[in-house]
Amino acid sequence: MTNHANLTPERWSRFTRTQQLLQIAAEMHRATSFVASSRSEHVREGYERVLRLVDLTAQTQRGRSFLRELLRWRTFVAGLYIAPELDLDAHRMALRVLLELDSEAAGQIEYLLA
Repeated sequence: MTNHANLTPERWSRFTRTQQLLQIAAEMHRATSFVASSRSEHVREGYERVLRLVDLTAQTQRGRSFLRELLRWRTFVAGLYIAPELDLDAHRMALRVLLELDSEAAGQIEYLLA
């Protein structure tokens, strides 16, 4: 989890909600090829980074509805993290749902899920 281990809430809060979600999506997208090739250790490391960024986002964003949905999404990804088997379809669905949390981020669905 070295990439984001030193990232502070103060620094993370400088990004817009869309930018935060897109950075989380980038981590999910990176993990996609590892899920597809069953490289579970790399997938787990990716999910750890994703969960860390989601936690930072939850600390720095306002909006009860958004936070509720983001934390529901986090629970789903945490389930993927602890699942005994990798699930490419569930992983891709999680990436899509994450992007759908923000109208600007949703514009990247066709590029990240192509």
